[in-house]
Amino acid sequence: MLSFHRTQLVAAALALLLLTSAIGQTPRTPQAPKAPAFTFATVRRLAQERAARPYHIRSTPLPRALAKLNYDQYSDIHFRPAAALWHRQSMFDVQFFHRGFNFDRRVNVYEVLPSGVRPVIYHPSMFQFGKGVPRVLLPANLGFAGLSVHYPLNNPGEKDPVIAFLGASYFRALGRNQGYGLSARGLAIDTATAAGEEFPYFTDFWLVRPEPNQQSMTLYALLDSPSLAGAYQFVVRPGTITQVQVKAELYPRRTVDKLGIAPLTSMFLYGKNSARRRFDDWRPEVHDSDGLMMHTGTGEWLWRPLDNPRQLEVNRFMDDNPQGFGLIQRDRNFADYEDPAAQFERRPSYWIQPLGNWGKGGVELVEIPSDEEIHENIDAYWVPTTPVRPHVPIRFSYLLSAYLSSGDRWPPGGRVVSTRFGPVVQGVTPVSGMRLVLIDFAGGDLDSLLPSQPVHADAWASGGKIGHVTVQRLPENGHWRVTMEVKPGSGDQPVDMRCYLDLYGQALTETWTYQLNP
Repeated sequence: MLSFHRTQLVAAALALLLLTSAIGQTPRTPQAPKAPAFTFATVRRLAQERAARPYHIRSTPLPRALAKLNYDQYSDIHFRPAAALWHRQSMFDVQFFHRGFNFDRRVNVYEVLPSGVRPVIYHPSMFQFGKGVPRVLLPANLGFAGLSVHYPLNNPGEKDPVIAFLGASYFRALGRNQGYGLSARGLAIDTATAAGEEFPYFTDFWLVRPEPNQQSMTLYALLDSPSLAGAYQFVVRPGTITQVQVKAELYPRRTVDKLGIAPLTSMFLYGKNSARRRFDDWRPEVHDSDGLMMHTGTGEWLWRPLDNPRQLEVNRFMDDNPQGFGLIQRDRNFADYEDPAAQFERRPSYWIQPLGNWGKGGVELVEIPSDEEIHENIDAYWVPTTPVRPHVPIRFSYLLSAYLSSGDRWPPGGRVVSTRFGPVVQGVTPVSGMRLVLIDFAGGDLDSLLPSQPVHADAWASGGKIGHVTVQRLPENGHWRVTMEVKPGSGDQPVDMRCYLDLYGQALTETWTYQLNP
């Protein structure tokens, strides 16, 4: 009897426990399906679909009052930082550029969230309009001209621009203590050709929202032009050397005669490198970059000083699977420029490191005559040998580094410090048709060598002759100077020259290369 009673109590307790656990539960409802993840593959598909259709400009029209703005008026339109995307929610925030002046195209901007993708909507209240900007009624769907990503580069309590996209496929990256100078581009098409250059545009951006303490940011972009469409991924890692990892896939609509990959655009008005100075200016030098540096597939480092020629100059340095190239600003002293407003000594250098095998091709350097520093007259990019054919995808990736000083990384040995030119003089009379070339080297093992060491200059030329080559260490600064006389050949052919320093047959420096026009 007692045993049976206990059994009843146990059963009652179990029933009560099951009933209690069921209280508060609601019937399960089917969950809504998650939005598919937005990735590079998504942009790639969009680019492929766009390339399958005829090209047309997708931007909404720009109101006439905005199109008529001059440079000063446009510069008087400022974004309000408090309106930035992710303001006080992340290490990064994003500000936007207003449409107007030369920046007439609209770009569509989207935010990528774990829950899906949403558009970033334009509103005039995001901007502060200066007194010189005409007051007009702006359409609600005006949109943006570009965007700028900000990050606490220099001060923890203040966010500085780290990368900005504005105009065609141009973008600029900044590292710590750097100011705007040269630009990068998504792509160059038929630059410096008789047919004329075609400028692709980034038409759409997708910004992946970073975690609150995340120190890198990913964004995607869709590029379009009459010749092709393309998908891009940018991973931005800010720092003393800010790095931007770029991945791209292009879908040609038609044949392209010359494709420029990882293009860089800069300004060189004059400097120590100038073969002949023709500017009446109080500043010693004016340039955003002073040389093209290359690291070839065979391991050789090349330095080509920039010039502002009297006529268009296009040179291609052939290579196989290049290890890197870039437009570099080596003069870092204020005394090189004496311009406290422009601060050319703070302009960054951009180094391009290919990721993967780029195959055969060449780094092409374009130097355009210019009489004003407002013009970007220098281009450099990689031109692959493989032809661009319709409907055949092109894939490439690279790492862009924006820096003031690379230490002993680029290049790892001795480097060219300066290039100077002058007349060859016999007695007091200049020798007609001859030029004196002086190249200063420093860095690497050179700095520890005594002047008594038999450092030798390997110098040679095509299209002319080199003579009276000397090498000496300058006691004033420790630089090693090569001096040589150059005599052009007959006719108007340029003289292509190369020079590097060695000790007992071992190279100590990068190879200086230059094209001297008679």
